[in-house]
Amino acid sequence: MQACASESHDTQEQLSDKDREFMHQAYELALKGYNEGGCPIGAILVDEDGTVLGAGHNALVQEGNPIIHGEMAAMRDAGRLDSRRKTTMYTSLSPCMMCAGTIVQFKIGRVVVGDVVNSPGNVEFLREKGVTVDILNYEPCIDLVKKFREEKPELWLEDWGGA
Repeated sequence: MQACASESHDTQEQLSDKDREFMHQAYELALKGYNEGGCPIGAILVDEDGTVLGAGHNALVQEGNPIIHGEMAAMRDAGRLDSRRKTTMYTSLSPCMMCAGTIVQFKIGRVVVGDVVNSPGNVEFLREKGVTVDILNYEPCIDLVKKFREEKPELWLEDWGGA
């Protein structure tokens, strides 16, 4: 995956203090995963009233499970819901295709992304499917993934299906 800041369609100026607060929480989950020896990707699913429904981080290393990415962990933590249409997924890194597909499948209405620099992920796919995507370009998220990619390039490739 290559850096792709020029394609980010940065929307930082439209984001609220609450958006920044939730992104910081997603970052803290990513940092937790990193400190456990895993991939630094965290996510939080929040309803329209600002209630956190689910939160989690990538657990490839911790659980030995390649499909427990940050977004998947947040979805698992949230459990069953009648609808996710009015929810927002805060994710520290732009979603991979598996996570983007899950976001579309369950009709999550909005995604706020902390980092598209280390991976552009699937922002355009999500937008094409009607998901509102806002890019924060949160420096702590960007710096953490950059550090991780430099330290553990083989784990990065394994997590993104490129190994």
